[in-house]
Amino acid sequence: MKDLDLIRPSRPQTAKEFSIPTLAGTTLRLADYRGKVVFLNFWATWCPPCKEEMPAMERLYQRYKDKGFVVLAVSVDAEGPPIVNPFVMEYKLTFPIGLDPKMAVAESYGVRGLPTSFLVDKRGTLVGLALGPREWNGKASRALIESLLRG
Repeated sequence: MKDLDLIRPSRPQTAKEFSIPTLAGTTLRLADYRGKVVFLNFWATWCPPCKEEMPAMERLYQRYKDKGFVVLAVSVDAEGPPIVNPFVMEYKLTFPIGLDPKMAVAESYGVRGLPTSFLVDKRGTLVGLALGPREWNGKASRALIESLLRG
């Protein structure tokens, strides 16, 4: 897995707002996380690289969740909760899981492959994009997250 290697936007772009159901039965709205650093990840249970990076995502979330950082993992599994819930239990994921079975949010973000991850700063601006799995709890990732948390 690559350590970081983000694609940076050529010009400042605001992250697209969305509202989708969560695995927990609530609603996930990007706007609710304004003021936090957001790690937005699109994934599926059938995606081997997604499985590969999930443990590092959970470790990163645990490290920074009390410091203004959140992981929002958006599943694009068409089957929804019956297939997503066992996956979340198996991987012991504690961050919010959004459900996008028709891929409406994924398409609005231009997602063409999985996993695809976006970093959003406290002001809601896209900072970077990663195509494919990363070692999210690696040194370069942590340095970037800490820099974004400082503002």
